[in-house]
Amino acid sequence: MYPSLRRSRPFSGHIHNDQNFIATLNDIVRNKRSWNTALNSTISSTLKPHHVEQILLQTLDDSKLALRFFNFLGLHKNFNHSTTSFCILVHSLVQSNLYWPATSLLQTLLQRKLNPCFVFDNLLDTYKRFNFGHSLGFDLLAQNYAHDRRLLDSVLIVKLMLECSLVPELRTLSSVFNGLIRIRRFDLVLELFDNAVNLGVKPDEYVYSAVLKSLCELKNFEKAKEMMRWVERNGSKLSIVLYNILIHGLCKGGRVSEAIEIKSLLGFKGLNADVVTYSSLILGLCKVNECRVALSLVDEMLGMGLLPRDAVVSSVVDGLRKGGDCVAAYRLVDMTGKVGVVPNLFVYNALLNSLCKDGKLDEAESLFDRMEDRGLCPNSITYSIMIDSFCKQGRVDDAIVVYNRMLDNEVELTIYPYNSLVNGYCKAGNCSAAESVLNEMIDKGLNPTVVTYTSLIDGYCKEREVQKAFRLYHEMTGKGISPNTFTFTALISGFCRASMMVEASELFDEMVKMNVTPNEVTYNVLIEGHCKDGNTERAFELLDEMVKKGLLPDTYTYRSLITGLCAKGRVSEAKEFVEDLQKQRHYLNEMCFSALLHGYCKEGRLKDALTTTNQMAERGINMDLVCYGVLIYGTLKHHDLKYSLNILKEMNDRGMKPDEIIYTSMLDAYGKVGDLKKAFRCWDIMVSEGCFPNIVTYTAMINNLCRAGLVDKAEIFYKEMLARGLIPNQFTYSCFLDYLTGEGYMIEAKQLHDAMLNGYLANTITYNIIIRGLCRLDQIQEAMDILLEMKDNGISPDCVSYSTIIYEFCRRGDLLGASGLWESMLTNGLKPDAVAYNLLIYGCCIAGEMSKAFELHDEMIRSGLKVTHATYASLIHGT
Repeated sequence: MYPSLRRSRPFSGHIHNDQNFIATLNDIVRNKRSWNTALNSTISSTLKPHHVEQILLQTLDDSKLALRFFNFLGLHKNFNHSTTSFCILVHSLVQSNLYWPATSLLQTLLQRKLNPCFVFDNLLDTYKRFNFGHSLGFDLLAQNYAHDRRLLDSVLIVKLMLECSLVPELRTLSSVFNGLIRIRRFDLVLELFDNAVNLGVKPDEYVYSAVLKSLCELKNFEKAKEMMRWVERNGSKLSIVLYNILIHGLCKGGRVSEAIEIKSLLGFKGLNADVVTYSSLILGLCKVNECRVALSLVDEMLGMGLLPRDAVVSSVVDGLRKGGDCVAAYRLVDMTGKVGVVPNLFVYNALLNSLCKDGKLDEAESLFDRMEDRGLCPNSITYSIMIDSFCKQGRVDDAIVVYNRMLDNEVELTIYPYNSLVNGYCKAGNCSAAESVLNEMIDKGLNPTVVTYTSLIDGYCKEREVQKAFRLYHEMTGKGISPNTFTFTALISGFCRASMMVEASELFDEMVKMNVTPNEVTYNVLIEGHCKDGNTERAFELLDEMVKKGLLPDTYTYRSLITGLCAKGRVSEAKEFVEDLQKQRHYLNEMCFSALLHGYCKEGRLKDALTTTNQMAERGINMDLVCYGVLIYGTLKHHDLKYSLNILKEMNDRGMKPDEIIYTSMLDAYGKVGDLKKAFRCWDIMVSEGCFPNIVTYTAMINNLCRAGLVDKAEIFYKEMLARGLIPNQFTYSCFLDYLTGEGYMIEAKQLHDAMLNGYLANTITYNIIIRGLCRLDQIQEAMDILLEMKDNGISPDCVSYSTIIYEFCRRGDLLGASGLWESMLTNGLKPDAVAYNLLIYGCCIAGEMSKAFELHDEMIRSGLKVTHATYASLIHGT
């Protein structure tokens, strides 16, 4: 229970000694003697709160003296003052304009945690009883409660003041209102405002501001606009601040068009929009996805010499970026950057990322290069974005420059730029460099992730270095890193490319056992692999399994199956399959039909191919360059020049021109039949039509010339290729390599191959060419040495590498040497293919080792390989 308000004792007639005691005290207070000495123990023990109250009243003429005495008693005599004493002194100090001491005194009183009503009643009682003329003490009390974050108590004091017709100062109302806004009690702001106005308070800009904020926060915009009209009618001084509050509220509430209308009328009121006005409007427009309009307001601001804040530019830039207008966002950053305003680093990075994804790498690079000049320090995310983008564009060298800059600036290292570099090198066909990045990453204390390893595995698989890919797979799992769907899909794809379908199938089974879910791509590569291997039955089984699991086959799936059927000479079945798919309303694109066209052309069924093109037209599927290319290649293969000319004419009528792929296939077809004259003619037409030969075209022409023995002319094309800035690849050099080994120029072939090795262009295929050349010259030991050299250079021999030398041993009748090499192949983890089995069976038959030959025959069948005519021919000949 709080104590009830106690009135001071009367000052006459009650206790005569009190009057004498108070008179003595008054003399002591006003005397210059030391209070500490004068207030001896007798006086101190007799002193009561009502005595102090009387002294305070008798020193109203010198409130500073009263305050000193009040504080002296509290500090030096540990005197417990009454609430009435506090109130008398507060009013006295206020009356003497000593506001700060009065405020400090109230703060001390509030520390007693008294009931606010009790404090107010005491303050009111002393105010009335002793006829104080200034009511500011009540304001200070309310302000102190507000400052002490006792906002509901401050509201109570203001309400009590209004009930007692004590008009609060505008400063008091503003302080209380702003405190209430902080705790979101907007209803109390409006209630107090109405009460104050009814009492005759004339609000100022600060009070109006608080009321407008409250109305806007309550989304009572009509009332807020009515309030502004009331301010305008009352003749109050208009301020841009009030309109800014209303505009901000409307924008926050999504009513941006109304806010823009208010801004447009400011000029008629003699006011000008300022930075706050524009900022609210621009942020509001961005919130409702009107970023183009927001951009026009930024232009307007800059034209008026007003600089937008960083947050405003950030919002517009990010809005434009999310809306797909990265070019406009880039221009805005460029424009505001010239006046020293840039978006924050988060938005800057997001814009860089979007520009890169949109293929605008030059613009992204420009922003990146100017970051530090504009006061932004690139962080690890910035560098990661740029490195990743350069890598995706095939500009790995530029990515390395950015990477080195990141190291120089001692930016915190993360896994992401390393993953990008690994992926970039792999896509560029330089997996050895990618593996060096992996090792560097580990040296710097970063742990590779499944993404890192999957990129490398995929890279090696695409380079047909499946054994290296599988080594990395075991290294990854050995570190406790679990492979994901993409890891398995990359490896399965690698096995399929290498025609290692047994291994691909085993890995697929392992994937399922590890509860890693295959996706559409996994099934697609496996289906394509089986189709290429001629096992269309298994491919269709996988199609059914895929559908049962709820996965949707796509045009890639169907194209592989159509191609597989056609490759086995089952074109009619492929046609039926296409018709069934169309009946079931499955979408087939031009690539699916191009596979069927290829099947027809391969069998010479050009009329059926033409019928299919008509059916495509009926179904609204347009022939593309690939389809035309297939038809042209088919006609050339079957020497139907007239039909090929008709196809070219049809292309021309449709406004289509052959591309470099079609021209390349045409000159390659001419070259393969030995008609180099037509090949050169085709080359001239290609160039005259503005279709420039690419590296494949040059390689095809060089290959044809080398096969014809015209190596001098081939060299001319090679030099022209270099002059045009085209970099020869391993296939280009393999043409010359094949020619040199075929002609027996092994020294020159070895020199060329060493150069390829230094340029990271040597691979298993190029080594196989060297091995074949040495075997032709009966240099079998040198060929064996090449096998060892391959391993030393990190290139894995394949079945062809071993089979070529095994054949040479068998041809010599050296079954022991052939068998030893066979065992070496098995030891290195290679599974022999049908060709390898046939060669060793042939060698056993020649050596009279028929039991061994039949053992190999049985082993071949157990391995799932098909016994060919060559197998039976060797066995029959041997028996």
